[in-house]
Amino acid sequence: MAYPTVSAAYGFRPVNLLGGQVFAGSTRQMAIASGHATNIFFGDCVIMSANGCINNATATDTGGTIVGIFMGCSYVNTAGQRVFSQYYPATISNTVDGPNGTVAYVADDPDLVMKVAIQSAADAAPSASQAARSALVGGNTTIVYQTVKGSTATGDGTQGVINAGIALATAPVKIIDVVPDTAPAAGSFVEVLVTWNQLAHLYRATTALA
Repeated sequence: MAYPTVSAAYGFRPVNLLGGQVFAGSTRQMAIASGHATNIFFGDCVIMSANGCINNATATDTGGTIVGIFMGCSYVNTAGQRVFSQYYPATISNTVDGPNGTVAYVADDPDLVMKVAIQSAADAAPSASQAARSALVGGNTTIVYQTVKGSTATGDGTQGVINAGIALATAPVKIIDVVPDTAPAAGSFVEVLVTWNQLAHLYRATTALA
């Protein structure tokens, strides 16, 4: 039987919630600052900045500021029309609040379970990053932020996770299961299910944004 091939990382995809609860597609509307200078792609991890607007997560955002997964946005174009988009195109200049605000749709539930591709390094194909279930499940892991952040043609991001569980307590995600449907060989996997680790999510953090 032929199985799907995972040829590249695609960001984070919400699957369900911890405990088997259903993810009904609920998102929260969050502001994007006027003129935000970096594209944000579907499936990207995003953080909350001190100004109350979302921002791109980076390798230094290990905990306390990640607020969820970017699921698209809407903004007002130069013709005054509201546009709904799979990704945020950089440098949209609008007011933050009010009818002309740029709005992100973020899957922000801290109990979210997400499917993601595993990789060995930035820009490495998932097929080169096979790992055994025993090396993955229960481990904490870090997010791979690739050189090419996403595709403006599809709007999809390219984030993944590294291919082995690690003991670092501040790693932002925890692997809770593997995805057998895309396993390239018996006992090895290229996709995993993850959730937010400990205090990585803003809503679980004990400190306020500075």
